[in-house]
Amino acid sequence: MLVKTKAIVISSLKFQEKSLIVKCFTLSSGLKSYFVRDAFSSRKASQKIAYFQPLSILEIEAVHKNKGTLENFKELKTAVPFQTIHTDIFKSTMVMFLSEVLHYSIQEEEKNESLFLFLETALTWLDHHDEISNFHLILLLEITKYLGFYPDVSEIDLPFFEVNDGVFTHFQKGNVLTEHETNLFKKLIDLKFDNDQKVFHVLERQILLKILIDYYSFHLDGFKKPKSLEILKEVFS
Repeated sequence: MLVKTKAIVISSLKFQEKSLIVKCFTLSSGLKSYFVRDAFSSRKASQKIAYFQPLSILEIEAVHKNKGTLENFKELKTAVPFQTIHTDIFKSTMVMFLSEVLHYSIQEEEKNESLFLFLETALTWLDHHDEISNFHLILLLEITKYLGFYPDVSEIDLPFFEVNDGVFTHFQKGNVLTEHETNLFKKLIDLKFDNDQKVFHVLERQILLKILIDYYSFHLDGFKKPKSLEILKEVFS
């Protein structure tokens, strides 16, 4: 079946000497993997490979056989031409980390149009703004809405957050954040991308990042701590 759709690049893996296997989150069909033959062998190789940088947003035409095998691109072009994301060290490090998180979070070939549109809007915001210190924290929390485990905020005034059930509670038992951690988490829940990015200092961001990674790890089967996590911490320290 010939499909025209937007696609967000989640990961690309070199295959043998000249080819790539590219995993994309598509607007039309959810997660898809594509085989790019001779990606490194033509005179336009650098141009072709540039399409597949982490979280690039493409407009693709592809043949989807839907048999669980690798699909093939027929045509592709940049849908959202980023100006800063892949050249700014802070943004590119953040995007590398987030692409790893998405790699382990989006696991099924099923359409999730609302998640796609949210990611497209968020990445466009990132490309156009300079104050981005909390972007990855807000994004990770917001993504849980689309994956089905956003915290239950109906009793957010209670003093502790219970990670396993995703609820606020009176009791500090089980897998529960401390009161200090819970207060940081509540502050994050209230944040939007356009809010003051200096609301947390570096150590508080690191605490929140650990909370979010642990939260993902508990609620998603097969989720792994991203290898780029330490690089992210170093760049933003």
